[in-house]
Amino acid sequence: MVDAVCPGCGKPLAGRSGRKGRTSVYCSAACRQRAYRERRAAPPDTAQGLIEEVGRQVRELVPAPPAVFYSGVSELATSVGRLRRIARTARDSADPGTEEPVMDEPGAADFVTTGPVTEVALAESDFAALVESYRRELRVHCYRMSGSYDDAEDLVQETFLRAWRARDGFAGRASVRTWLYRIATNACLDFQRRTARRPQRYEPLPGMNHGGAEPPARVTWLQPYPDDDLPSTEEQPDALAVSRETTELVFLAAIQHLPPRQRAVLVLRDVLGLAAAETAAVLDMTVASVNSALQRARPTLRDHLPRRRADWTAEADVREREILARYMAAAERLDLTEVATLLSEDITLTMPPNPFWFVGREALVEFLSVSLDPASPMFLGHWRHLPARANGQLAAGGYVRRPGTTVYRAQVLDVLRIEGDRIVEITSFEPHLFPAFGLPLRLPADR
Repeated sequence: MVDAVCPGCGKPLAGRSGRKGRTSVYCSAACRQRAYRERRAAPPDTAQGLIEEVGRQVRELVPAPPAVFYSGVSELATSVGRLRRIARTARDSADPGTEEPVMDEPGAADFVTTGPVTEVALAESDFAALVESYRRELRVHCYRMSGSYDDAEDLVQETFLRAWRARDGFAGRASVRTWLYRIATNACLDFQRRTARRPQRYEPLPGMNHGGAEPPARVTWLQPYPDDDLPSTEEQPDALAVSRETTELVFLAAIQHLPPRQRAVLVLRDVLGLAAAETAAVLDMTVASVNSALQRARPTLRDHLPRRRADWTAEADVREREILARYMAAAERLDLTEVATLLSEDITLTMPPNPFWFVGREALVEFLSVSLDPASPMFLGHWRHLPARANGQLAAGGYVRRPGTTVYRAQVLDVLRIEGDRIVEITSFEPHLFPAFGLPLRLPADR
């Protein structure tokens, strides 16, 4: 029996009668890798080029077989979304409204050259297409600097506005990427100077058992980041560990303890891999100052990281998915006993920006018992969950159907840190970012 054909080579895919698991899209790893390289090829560098690419994708769409059709529609949606972002960037750059003027970024010509620009004076659409290709990595950079997904979005937009206003001073002696990273880093530093945010410690709440351990650090602005913007195992296996380690919530929370300039030095040097001289040029510092800041930042970072961090292996990932599935199923059954077996003895739960926190299985189970017990006057309702990934970690989008209602509404995004066969940390976030993770805000009552 033949279910479909390989979109890479056109050969028929073997049927899956009697076999479990997801249907293969490609006939071999070679076809899958070739398709990935083609998808990741250099995108059209102008708005017109992208329009032509969208037209080509539309002409090649076929409604069957379903797997090929779905793949084609997904690629088309990605291209249309990118074209829409380019148009929005061009509109905002050309008509910034009544915002206060921003100082042009100085010294762009002093960067180390890593790739020249062919056009200095660009039209709005061409400029938008050029900088749009860096949006994804700049957003991750701004997220590492700020710890907030919402703030990172705003900072990327501010970076593009600053770049547009400073475009005439860009001599093309450095790469656009380096130029944009300098502007983005300075935008982040300016933002941190305006907000002056510093992590605090959680404080006990009256009448609540938090556990007997020391209160954890409280980073009220911390938000999750969707894994769709991070490398996957299949796409970039060599970069996976670095990506996960430097976007884990524990890492993001830890670097918030660093002063802004030390944080910038650590991100540029240890995460992005810039040389000391390049980092000094980006931050208008001397090489000696950069090295000194890095020497002070690293011990502080280590002090705020867990003593043991999980190894990122395929076996660990499979085991973690099994634990996530058990966690979601137990919550949907309101099975508190099963939930408790999945928690480590020293489990930590925090809910930024809310003041609730718990350290220790006993304290957390006591808190959950009230909301999961249908006989309790504080019974929250019945749960459903959808799996997700955030910050290189497994997550669960939780939906609640409150008593007397028929719709499950988004309630919380739980990001789990798992070590061995136990959940050692849960960070629970408010649901307004569900759309960024591809999660709906409501689920129907019937499955």
